Amino acid sequence: LYSNCVYHKCSVQVSSNGAAASGQVAQIGATAQDPQQQQQQQQPNAWQVIKGVLFRIFIIWAISSWFRRGPSTPDPNTPAGAPRVPSRNLFPKDTLMDLYVYISENEIFTDFNNTEVLFWYQQDLVYGDWTTGESGDGCYEHYLELGLSESVKQNGSIYIHIYFTKSGFHPDPKRKGQYRRLSTVHATRMLNKYKRRKFLKTKNLLTGETEADPEMIKRAESHGPVEIISHWHPNLTINMVDDHTAWVKGSVPPPLDQHVKFDAVSGDYYPIVYFNDYWNLQKDYYPINETLQNLPLRLTYCPLSLWRWQLYAAQSARSPWNFLGEDTYEQSDEDQDSVKVALLETNPYLLGLTIVVSIVHSIFEFLAFKNDIQFWNSRQSLEGLSVRSIIFGVFQSLVVLLYILDNETNFVVQVSVFIGLLIDFWKITKVMDVRLDRENRIAGIVPRLTFKDKSTYVESSTKIYDDMAFKYLSWLLYPLFGCYAVYSLLYVEHKGWYSWVLSMLYGFLLTFGKYNCTFVMAAFSYKNMIGS
Repeated sequence: LYSNCVYHKCSVQVSSNGAAASGQVAQIGATAQDPQQQQQQQQPNAWQVIKGVLFRIFIIWAISSWFRRGPSTPDPNTPAGAPRVPSRNLFPKDTLMDLYVYISENEIFTDFNNTEVLFWYQQDLVYGDWTTGESGDGCYEHYLELGLSESVKQNGSIYIHIYFTKSGFHPDPKRKGQYRRLSTVHATRMLNKYKRRKFLKTKNLLTGETEADPEMIKRAESHGPVEIISHWHPNLTINMVDDHTAWVKGSVPPPLDQHVKFDAVSGDYYPIVYFNDYWNLQKDYYPINETLQNLPLRLTYCPLSLWRWQLYAAQSARSPWNFLGEDTYEQSDEDQDSVKVALLETNPYLLGLTIVVSIVHSIFEFLAFKNDIQFWNSRQSLEGLSVRSIIFGVFQSLVVLLYILDNETNFVVQVSVFIGLLIDFWKITKVMDVRLDRENRIAGIVPRLTFKDKSTYVESSTKIYDDMAFKYLSWLLYPLFGCYAVYSLLYVEHKGWYSWVLSMLYGFLLTFGKYNCTFVMAAFSYKNMIGS
């Protein structure tokens, strides 16, 4: 597979956290990816970025609290309730070791005698050493271009197999006398990353024509609405965590327990090998296709401190979202990219100020929500309140929810809008009498839901001005609504008639919905002027 590997000298400076200098990734992605396949990167919303940062700070605090706990309680399953014995690292400090890196299309690797798949062999690495290496920070780098086989071009997988052995040993179990289980650390990972590309089939509903690329239409017809494409990023950092904590088996807090591996016989744990791609942005991945002949790969070995590894492990923890499916994984990657870009490109002082302002904003937002609930709970009279505006608000929230569901927006946004819709429905029960009419059932089976204005609203002059405001408002909005519907039907492409209705209502509400509040406020101001 990799018999035609070509060696290239590289002068890219790599820091201790494994982040390579940018420039090459963008050039490779531009040449390997067609313009139609490039997705426009949206600028991250500052409020969303800060929310992501605060959420990650909470996770880091939660993990740190686990480490501050007292000693573990005795295990009743052990003899006489004796506590579990703490373990030790199988590789002591300053252990001399060798690094073997194999690249293969097989997830389970056994071909140790094939020198063509040996990507990198580095001798005499010192475990926990931070002063050696090319830049004096304990880091080593290796760069090669991998030849592609036809299976990889056709969405096949590529795996990297990492072996750390104590000096003088070999990772091949078949080599008697040169292999020792407790002197070998192994880690495997898929190098390529599969992403889902969705084809949005839109057309003009009147003519049936579309401005989409014919090649994309052809691929959509052959692969369906979703195509799984293998993507590549040329940078990867191999970290060995410099840690000698006396971990207790069964008591390692999540998500760290996913990385600490214990030996079944001795009870001690292996050094933690961590594949660090945290700073690999999603926009820098490019698809693997038939036009590519080689794949560049730059590997960097660096030691990693325990506290920094905890940060990376907390950032990459996804177990709470397993039930949400792969779409949420991809959305989570995009959200993390927004945080990374903000951390890399934003002035630290400005970022700190933004966090403080965002916290204050969150406090005020919570207080506003609390006061809104208290207001509607304690309100006895509807004098001066527009019931129609509450109903119109429910309609707006429902349209927005259906629109973002149709366009498969971020899951967090969907939940937020859904909660807002429930609150609007709850307000309906406060401004109207809602009951089930069991006498006049729908089709004689389902009780009919009836809405009736409260007496405090009907008997007040508020209803008169409320009706007047929406009457004059309809004179303006109905013609505008008709014109916008015709424009959307003639000049905008849609997935279908249902999507056209939702996008038309959503676009209309965004453009003209603000006039609803303006007219209602004007009507009630007129009422107050007359009353005075």
